Amino acid sequence: MDALRKAPLRGVTLEPGADLLGFRAAVRRLVAAEIPPQRVIWSANSEGELLGDAAPATENASAIALPRAVAALIPIVVCHRDPQRYALLYTLIWRVVRGERALLEVASDPVVHRLELMAKSVRRDLHKMHAFVRFRRTEDPDGGERYVAWFEPEHFILEATADFFVERFRGMVWSILSPLGSLHWDRQSLRIGPPARKSDAPDDDAFEAAWRAYYESTFNPARTNPEAMRAHMPKKYWKNLPETQAIPELIRGAPDRVREMIEREASVPLKRDPQKAVAAMAKQAPRSLDALNALIAASEPLTPGADRAVLGEGPMRPAIAFVGEQPGDEEEKAGRPFIGPAGQLLDRALGEAGIARDESYLTNAVKHFKYELRGKKRLHKRPDPGEVKRYRWWLMKELDFVQPRLVVALGATAALALTGKPVAVTRQRGPASFGDWPGFVTVHPSYLLRLPDEAARAEAYAAFVADLRRAAELAA
Repeated sequence: MDALRKAPLRGVTLEPGADLLGFRAAVRRLVAAEIPPQRVIWSANSEGELLGDAAPATENASAIALPRAVAALIPIVVCHRDPQRYALLYTLIWRVVRGERALLEVASDPVVHRLELMAKSVRRDLHKMHAFVRFRRTEDPDGGERYVAWFEPEHFILEATADFFVERFRGMVWSILSPLGSLHWDRQSLRIGPPARKSDAPDDDAFEAAWRAYYESTFNPARTNPEAMRAHMPKKYWKNLPETQAIPELIRGAPDRVREMIEREASVPLKRDPQKAVAAMAKQAPRSLDALNALIAASEPLTPGADRAVLGEGPMRPAIAFVGEQPGDEEEKAGRPFIGPAGQLLDRALGEAGIARDESYLTNAVKHFKYELRGKKRLHKRPDPGEVKRYRWWLMKELDFVQPRLVVALGATAALALTGKPVAVTRQRGPASFGDWPGFVTVHPSYLLRLPDEAARAEAYAAFVADLRRAAELAA
């Protein structure tokens, strides 16, 4: 113990931001040299060098065996902006390797408590970045299309979130700019760039008016709760989100819109007879996709227990329209189709098949999330044929407005909705006819996620990508 107290004071200088590799290398050397936390001073390059040697020069310092929970916590906390993050992490590691293997389970320990708060803050920042990044279309100097977004993270999370955006927008050329750094993707490789200014990002683009109209059409005035809105979408993010420009007027107009909905209730008896409700909506004869979406968004669900409708998204007259089964839990919360695990897998497959998601139209046969509640979890429950039939009018009217060249049915429920009869996907996989549209039948990406065997998943995924490539050829 006396030897540890007399250990030389060490200064460790890391790169600015989240220097995970530098931190790990320094920790290995410090532990190998038995330098206790109180004898280490941590700093970043931008703050200047400290105390001579950056770290003890112990050759071939080996990796440290840490409990899984500790190893998982380190890359999260390294992203935090608190200058004390490295010192706290090294204190945790030092105590763990010297016998306190279950230290992370002691929530009342001051070091553990501070690190858990840091991790929670970083995870929240990651979630907000995933939810609130908005791309705007620009042109590169060579005339190529590029999508640029501006985001102001609280912590050093750009590199940690890069894989999410690459997987989701693999087929786009994009840049995410921030005061802490930037990400640039060219469909093949990711480049990490220097900090940027907000003036480097475009203020708006031609798509934003349509996006605001879509957002307004999905707004349910009967569920207006400004406090809940601010909890899910903190006001500091509003200045960078195009849809938030509409929020004040939507809130002011909510009482009038609710009164209009109540007055229409008698003519659209959704809860009493869903089939008559669909017939009543058909009589209203919407003349545009926006009008149809507004009608769907204002209507009560045709499946029990669901909350809000999740509408289709994408351009008019696309090469391909993809039709899935129904939105999931994440899709309903965000109000967008195909953003959960199955949607992320679909994005990856589309990228490998050479299909740009933003140039395709994505929707579902059933517009509401049907689920079974188990404890606090909402588990997907497959819609029955009667429910699919009731939603069929909406889907067919939607496709009438969108006018795709080819319609791809993702799974049996989508095929049932498009053909009006049961379809065995494994036997009828391939080109099909969906009334006025050339069609193609393949599996739903969620089917791939349910396969228990890794080899079977890889084989099924390859077949799915091959289906998408074939569909793209038919739509060309």
